[in-house]
Amino acid sequence: MTILHKVILDLSLEDLRRWAGSKILNRGKSYQQHVYDLARTEDGGLLASVSGTDEYETWVGVDDGALDYFCTCPYDWGACKHTVAVILKGLAMVKAGEKIPLAEPDDERSRFMDAEFSNDDEEDFDECGQIIDVETAVKPILQKKKKAELLAMLLDYAQRFPEVKQTILETDQLQSGDVGKLVCALAAEIEEVTGEDAYYDHWRDAGSLPDYTHIHQQLAALLAKGHADEVVQLGQQLWKQGCEQVGQSHDDGETADEVADCMAIVFEAVETSSMAKAEQLLWFIDVFLEDEYSISDEGQEYVYADHYQKKHWQKVAKALEIRLAKTAKPKDKDDYSGQYRREGIMNWLITAFEKSGQQEQVLPLLEKEAHTVQCYGRLVDLLLERGESNKARDWCIKGYERTRENATGIAARLQEKLRELARQEHNPELVAAYRAQDFFSRSGLSNYQELARACEAVGCWPAVQTAVMIFLETGQLPDLTGKNKKWPLPAPEIDPSKNSSFRQDFPLYGALIDIAIHEKRFDDVVGLYKQSQKGNRWYTARDKEVAEAVAVSHPEVALAIWQQLALNQIGQVKPSAYAVAATYLAKMRRVYKQTRQLSKWQVLMTTIRTEHKRKIRLLEILDGLEGKRLID
Repeated sequence: MTILHKVILDLSLEDLRRWAGSKILNRGKSYQQHVYDLARTEDGGLLASVSGTDEYETWVGVDDGALDYFCTCPYDWGACKHTVAVILKGLAMVKAGEKIPLAEPDDERSRFMDAEFSNDDEEDFDECGQIIDVETAVKPILQKKKKAELLAMLLDYAQRFPEVKQTILETDQLQSGDVGKLVCALAAEIEEVTGEDAYYDHWRDAGSLPDYTHIHQQLAALLAKGHADEVVQLGQQLWKQGCEQVGQSHDDGETADEVADCMAIVFEAVETSSMAKAEQLLWFIDVFLEDEYSISDEGQEYVYADHYQKKHWQKVAKALEIRLAKTAKPKDKDDYSGQYRREGIMNWLITAFEKSGQQEQVLPLLEKEAHTVQCYGRLVDLLLERGESNKARDWCIKGYERTRENATGIAARLQEKLRELARQEHNPELVAAYRAQDFFSRSGLSNYQELARACEAVGCWPAVQTAVMIFLETGQLPDLTGKNKKWPLPAPEIDPSKNSSFRQDFPLYGALIDIAIHEKRFDDVVGLYKQSQKGNRWYTARDKEVAEAVAVSHPEVALAIWQQLALNQIGQVKPSAYAVAATYLAKMRRVYKQTRQLSKWQVLMTTIRTEHKRKIRLLEILDGLEGKRLID
C-alpha cells in the first residue's frame, strides 16, 4: 500500500518552490528538525506538530489533484514554512526507509482539523478538541444556581480575573449614564496602547502588535449609548497619537488598519455629536488634511452625506478662505511640503465652493494659486471644460515654462495637453512635432512608436526616422524650431531647446537595441549588442532582452548570454541567486532541445555540479531543474 499520496511522493524541489515560493521553501528546509509526531492520514496526507514561536498543528494533503494544507500558525499569505517542513520531513523518512505511522482515530489533531474546516467561528473547543456550545453546556449550570451563589461566583471571578471586574464596572457605567470614569480610563488606555512599539516579521512569526480590541469595543459601546461627544473627544486623542504610532511602525500596515477601524466609529460619532454641521465638516476636513497613511478613507462617505446642505458648505468655504489666506506660501520652488499643505486646503475650498453653489469662484481661485501650488493641470482642464481653449493653451505654455526644470512630471502633462489641443484642432503636423519633442527628451521605444505613427499620418516618417537614428548614434539633435527646411515638422508652441532631460553617452545602445528588436532586425540587434559590450556600459545593457529576441535567429548568442547570466548569479553564493540562475539554465535547455543539442546542456550541468559541489542549495535547485524527485 502506498503510504503517501502520489502527488506528494512525486514532488521535486522545483515543484515545492513554485508552490510555496523560494523564501518559504528555504525557511521550511531549516524547520525540518522542529517537526515531531509525524503521522500519515487515511487519504495519504501528512499530519504533524511543529515547534516554533508557538506549537503549531499542521496538515498537508491533496485535494482535486493539487497540494492542500492547513496550519494553526498566523501566516495567512499562502503555504507557510511549517507545511513545507512537514512535507520535507515526510519525504526524507520515505527516502530513508523509515515507516510513517498511521494517525490514530482519536488523534486530537485530527479532531482539531475537522473542527477548523467546519468554518464555524461561533464554536469553542475544549483541550481535547471537543466542541463546546455555550448555550447548551453553560446555561443549564447557571440556571440551577441561586442568586446568592451566582453573586458569589461573579465576585470570585471578578477577584481572580481583572477583565471580568473591568467588564462589570464598564457595563454599569454605561447603563447608568455616568461615563466619566470610563472615558478617563479609556483615554489612559489609548495613551498606553498608542505608545507601544508596532512591528512584525511575518517570516519569523515574531513581533509586537498593539491590541486595539478593547478600545474599539468601548468606543462602539459609548456611541451605542448616545455618548457621541465623548467618542469624538477620545477620537481626537486617538487620531493624534495613533498617527504618530503608525508613522513609526514596521508591520505592513496592520496598526494603521487597527487605528482606521477605531476611527470609523469616531467618524460615525461626529455626525451625531453636538457640533454644528459646518463644524463637523471642518472636523472631517482637518483629519483628511493631516492623514498621511490613508487611515481616514472611510470618513469620506460622511462628508458627502445629503444632510450637509449648501448653507453648511458656505460656512465651510468662508472658514477655508480665511485659512488659505493665513497659510504661508511655499518658501521656494523646492518647498514641496508647503506646496502640498496649501494645495490640500485649496482643493477642499474648491469642494466647498462646488457644494455650496459657488462654482464661479473656482476658476479665479485656480488662477490665483496656479503659480503658488502648480495646479496648472486642474486649471487647464476647467478652462477646456468651459470651451476656453486659447486661454487653456496660454496657461499650458506659462505652466510649462515654470515647471520644466523642477517639476518635470507636471511639465510633461502640460505638453500632453498642448498636443491634445493640436489633435482636437486637426493639426496633425503639430501633433507630430510634439511627439518628436517627446522622443528627443525621452528616447525610448514607446516614444519612438508614437512618433512613427504621428509622422506616418503626415507622410514625413522617412526623413524624421533618419534624424532619429543619427541622434541615437551620435547625439546630434535636429533643429526642432522649424527654421531648418530639412526638418519637416513645425516648431512646437513651447521652446524645444529648453530641455533639461538627462543624456547618456552616445550611442544610446539601449534605445537602438529596443528599436531593432521591435523591428525584428535581429542581425542589427546582435551587432549593436556586441558593440555595447566593448565598453563599461552596464546601464545600457539589454542582455535578457537580446537573448529572448535572438534565441531562434542566433541561438548561439542567446545561449552565451544566458550562460554568463547564470554563472554570475551562481557566483553570488546565495539561494535566491541560485533560483534566478535556474531560470536561465531552463531557457538554455529549451534552446538546446530545439536545436537538438541536449548533450551540451548535460555537459554544462555536469560542469556546474563539479565546480560547485559544495553549494548544497545550488545542487538541490539543479535537481529540481532536471526533474529529480525529492525521494530519488
